[in-house]
Amino acid sequence: MTPSERSARWLQGAGLRPTRQRLALAEFLVGDGKDRHVTAESLHTASRASGSPVSLATVYNTLRAFCEAGLLSEIAMDGNKSYFDTRTDDHPHYFWEESGQLTDAPKDDLRFHSLPPVPEGMEITKVDVVIRMRKVSPGKRA
Repeated sequence: MTPSERSARWLQGAGLRPTRQRLALAEFLVGDGKDRHVTAESLHTASRASGSPVSLATVYNTLRAFCEAGLLSEIAMDGNKSYFDTRTDDHPHYFWEESGQLTDAPKDDLRFHSLPPVPEGMEITKVDVVIRMRKVSPGKRA
């Protein structure tokens, strides 16, 4: 299957019309069949570098539409930056502080024994686990 075909099927499977802009961005996200974590800015940069003139506002709007359709998960970081993940199952992430990269972390050893009580009238919709990491300074033990 070509990257264009994979991208079109990804969109159509979620009931989204495959517009030119959606197809161009979807190809970056899933065209090669690999999972990835992107920011709107990194996707915009990749799009422009390939000759696809998509505005940053269009990238944001398209990412929101993909999230609403269940194609992406959004991982909010520090209240001012979001990463968008093509892998939508529940799983933890590593955040590499030096590079600002977000990657999948193994979930086999992750255990929750309990969660705090939920306020009346509310329900838990999702629990995000982001494990922040940085290199240990020389002479300092991990």
